Amino acid sequence: MTKYRDSLPQLSNAFFLTDGGIETTLIFHEGLDLPHFAAFHILKDKAGYEALRKYFRTYAALAKRYETGLVLESPTWRANPDWASKLDYGAEALAQANRKAIDLLCEIREEFESEKTPMVISGCVGPRGDGYVPAETMSMQEAQEYHGAQIGTFSRTAADLVTAITMNYVEEAIGIVRAARGFEMPVVISFTVETDGKLPTGDSLKDAIERVDAATGGAPAYYMINCAHPTHFEHVLPIGGPWLGRIRGVRANASIQSHAELNESTELDEGDPVQLGSQHHELLSKLKQLNVFGGCCGTDHRHVEEICKACITR
Repeated sequence: MTKYRDSLPQLSNAFFLTDGGIETTLIFHEGLDLPHFAAFHILKDKAGYEALRKYFRTYAALAKRYETGLVLESPTWRANPDWASKLDYGAEALAQANRKAIDLLCEIREEFESEKTPMVISGCVGPRGDGYVPAETMSMQEAQEYHGAQIGTFSRTAADLVTAITMNYVEEAIGIVRAARGFEMPVVISFTVETDGKLPTGDSLKDAIERVDAATGGAPAYYMINCAHPTHFEHVLPIGGPWLGRIRGVRANASIQSHAELNESTELDEGDPVQLGSQHHELLSKLKQLNVFGGCCGTDHRHVEEICKACITR
């Protein structure tokens, strides 16, 4: 049974955390093999399931310690047909994996949630193609139909919302929003940007957010920025502007490297967790509605804790 689908608590001014870079944590810190960066794939055996359970318990404990809310984001960024087919998943096996991912988060919520630490379960949707390169793009209608299967699966679970992570072009984002609306699911869109603060297509964040809102009647609950370092986008955030108020979340990379450089790197760049926390605090002066804080590539619980300490008192 869903708990917050009709009233997302992060739409208040309450402080919420989410997790860090799940794939880089599992690969570089836990020594796990994630073919195609598919974290959902390790749900298939007990050891993988327990590794994911340990991972999410770490962030739940962090939220409990600081008495913050927590968005539990499912490890399903790659759990769509194109990526899953590379791992020999058929439609039913893929749907089962998406359901199992949500069931895991329900276990975490049951164990850790309290009145001071509400825990929202989000079904994570990733791009059909590469997260960094929008090579084979879809129309809005194609994206709606493509992502509808995964979103439909989430709609029949306890997921409170769906969050589309690392969106790199507008049409796919619009299709996801329309699919979520069709299943009466709240939806969040998280765009990624290059070092110039623009989407890989060259669109500005402002234009991307305004275009999605215009095409969907402002349907997204809010927007986020992920898989980019704060120095990549802070300079494109002017003081004021209605579109800035639509951004509630940031999941930044630990590294200042570009997407291309990260793709070529064989070692994990963890950056400086304390400095990253300070850089997030500086974002608060421009992103007045910012209240969901997590990490992306290279980050782990240390980075998220430093961000929490830097920003929780605003």
